[in-house]
Amino acid sequence: MTRKGFGLRAIAIGGLAATLMAAMPAAHAQDKVVVFAAASLKEALDAVNKACEADVGEAATVSYAASSALAKQIEGGAPADVFISADLDWMKYLSDKKLTKPDTEVKLLGNEIVLVAPKDSTVATKIEKGFDLAKLVGDGKLAMGDFKAVPAGKYGKAALESLGVWSSVEGKVAQAENVRAALKLVSTGEAALGIVYATDAHAEKGVKVVGTFPEDSHPPIIYPVAQTADSKDKDTPAFLKCLQSAKAGAIFKEHGFTVLTPSN
Repeated sequence: MTRKGFGLRAIAIGGLAATLMAAMPAAHAQDKVVVFAAASLKEALDAVNKACEADVGEAATVSYAASSALAKQIEGGAPADVFISADLDWMKYLSDKKLTKPDTEVKLLGNEIVLVAPKDSTVATKIEKGFDLAKLVGDGKLAMGDFKAVPAGKYGKAALESLGVWSSVEGKVAQAENVRAALKLVSTGEAALGIVYATDAHAEKGVKVVGTFPEDSHPPIIYPVAQTADSKDKDTPAFLKCLQSAKAGAIFKEHGFTVLTPSN
């Protein structure tokens, strides 16, 4: 196996291990609000969590992974109080199974997907109908979240199909366990290009944005939040309220998200 092949495999295995371990902190946080959140939220939500500590009375325990993995863990009985998904589908998956409290569900944030390259790459393009993505990728790989389950991967595939280029690059795709794993493949140079959220590119200095996908090329990127049906922590409502506060909104905007809820 080549060194690059080993690196791709190691990241995939590492991503799987992170997913399997994502819920573990919850077992040790019985007296805290436990939040399961999409991996792309990490830096922003860590900052919001710290800012909300005074209002809530404590800092929440947050586990990050792909929305698909987290939803499955909640379905399996993982003790989460709050779920923040990177798309509406996985929230609906849980709500359809009566695993969330519908009256608490809110469309919290918006985002964009972008094409990124390693920071020293000379790639330049305009993302439009029929653009030659296969030529840009060359003999390398196009890193994406798992396009059958991970929201960022699903959005990315939808955009490429809409632009008429999916069939030309499908064989070059390196699927990752979550969007941050895809980002890492690009920042380390193991993938020539990647499709990630704009906020991920904002958080990673090892990549540069090559282009932004048109909004009409994929479904709207929406992050919903809800309290889980089995939530037991009395501070969960306070945490949800703080997530929608003006100070939280300012932090999310600073990290590149669009705030969809009016400040309370």
